[in-house]
Amino acid sequence: MALAHPDRPTPRLTAAAAPLTHELEVLDEFGATRRIAVPAERALTVFVDKRELVTLMTLGAAPELLVLGYLRNQRLVDSVHDIESITVDWDVNAAAVNTRAGIERFDEKTAKRVVTTGCGQGTVFGDLMGELDSIRLPAADEPSARISQSALYGLLNAMRVQESTYKSAGSVHGCALFKQDELLMFVEDVGRHNAIDTIAGWMWLNDVTGADKIFYTTGRLTSEMVIKSAQMGVPIIVSRSGITQMGHQLAVQLGLALFGRAMNKHFICYSGFARFDSQPEPPR
Repeated sequence: MALAHPDRPTPRLTAAAAPLTHELEVLDEFGATRRIAVPAERALTVFVDKRELVTLMTLGAAPELLVLGYLRNQRLVDSVHDIESITVDWDVNAAAVNTRAGIERFDEKTAKRVVTTGCGQGTVFGDLMGELDSIRLPAADEPSARISQSALYGLLNAMRVQESTYKSAGSVHGCALFKQDELLMFVEDVGRHNAIDTIAGWMWLNDVTGADKIFYTTGRLTSEMVIKSAQMGVPIIVSRSGITQMGHQLAVQLGLALFGRAMNKHFICYSGFARFDSQPEPPR
C-alpha cells in the first residue's frame, strides 16, 4: 500500500493485471497432441501527458508498477509525487500517465535511445553513464549492507520454493527484492528489465529504500541491470545466470557485490567481496 502524504499525494493507479498464461494445443515428439500453458506477451504503449513515449512488451502482471518504475529508472521524473495518475487499458494496450506539472526537457531527455540487451530489447534514454558519479551506496562495513553465506542460501531456497509462471509455463524472467533472506517483492515478466522496473516502481510507490536490500534476478547481469540496481540504492545483486564484462566493470566502480550462477548451494561472487561474510563449504 502506498504511503499517505497529505501534502504530497501518491499517484492514482488502476489495477489492470492481465492473464499471465495462454493455453496452446501442441504436438510432441511422440506424435501426441496436448495442451500446455505458455507465458502471455502483450504490447503496452506508454503515453505521458498524451505524448507517446515507448512501447513495452510485457507479461502484464503489474503494468502500473512497471510504468512507474520505467519512468524512475529512465530518470524522466524526479519524484513519485510528480505523477498524478497511471491508467492502463488493455482494450487499447495503452498506459496513460498524467503528471502534475509536465516533464521538463521531455524532447531532450528522450532524444537519445540505447537499445539494450534485455530480453525483448529494453530501451534506455540518455547517457547510460550519465549519473554514475551521483550514485552513493552504503559502505561495505555497514552490517545491513552485507550478506552472509547462510543468508544467501536462505534467499536461494526462498526462490526455489516460490510459485511462479516460469514453473508452469517457462520462458519468463523473475526478479525479487529481499531483506537478507526475507522475500519482500517478487515479479515476473518477459524481460528482466521489465521485472526490475516493476520492483523499482513498487519501491518508489511504497517509499522503500534499497540500502539494506538485496536484488535477485534469474537473468544475466548486464550493465543495464547493474545500473538500475544501483539507482535503486541496492548494494547486493544475486543472479541465477552469469554476468557481462561491462556489468562487472560497473559493479566494481560502484562498489556492488555481484553473485552469479547462484542455485541451491552453488554460487560465484564476482565483485564486492568486502560485503560478503563467507562461510566456505568443506572440501568434497
